[in-house]
Amino acid sequence: MEVANISNVTRTFTIGKVETRALRGVDLKIDSGEFTALVGPSGSGKTTLLQIIGCLDLPTTGTVHINGQDVTKLNRNQRADLRKSTLGFVFQFFALIPTLNAYENVEMPLLLGGQKNGSRKQRVMELLGAVGLSDRANHRPDQLSGGEQQRVAVARALITRPLIVLADEPTANLDTDNGKQVMEIISKLNKETGVTFVFATHDPRVIGYAGRVVTLRDGVIEKDERANGK
Repeated sequence: MEVANISNVTRTFTIGKVETRALRGVDLKIDSGEFTALVGPSGSGKTTLLQIIGCLDLPTTGTVHINGQDVTKLNRNQRADLRKSTLGFVFQFFALIPTLNAYENVEMPLLLGGQKNGSRKQRVMELLGAVGLSDRANHRPDQLSGGEQQRVAVARALITRPLIVLADEPTANLDTDNGKQVMEIISKLNKETGVTFVFATHDPRVIGYAGRVVTLRDGVIEKDERANGK
């Protein structure tokens, strides 16, 4: 099943009289369950493309369909609803709420969605167990390692059962061992849950796990390759 369809998308940023063409006519289809890395040098357009897939930005021209909906025809509130129901996000800097413990950070999207307490608790503990942090549920971010914080962020991204999880440089602030551990967990969850993962990354550790590698340069897709056996 196709979960994202990007068709002839351009994105131009204008600052004063200077125009920057971040995307120059990108076509990309992503199917359910894919484990895709968007790669390329700085300024290639990969983060802009990730933000457009995540309904955080709109294209200058072209169309974006997420789970069958044309995002370019939705208003801001409708796009926010689509993000809440369909998308999960993992950020480079974890973006955890520092005053909340791991359990509360993972629970937050369910609280905002009005889910009842009993089912919330079961789901939160299920996800904390899946990322190996059941015993760290009561620890705040400043009591967790960087790798543990990113695993909390992964659990939070999955808590609402999204169709797509988007990650922007998810291992950039982690050492080699923690980065590998996070990627092993994400890869395992991708296989077990069928959730689609799309990453923007420079990190060869992330690229090595991908089943599909989309390389961008100067705002266009230069290569689109699938890994053997993935």
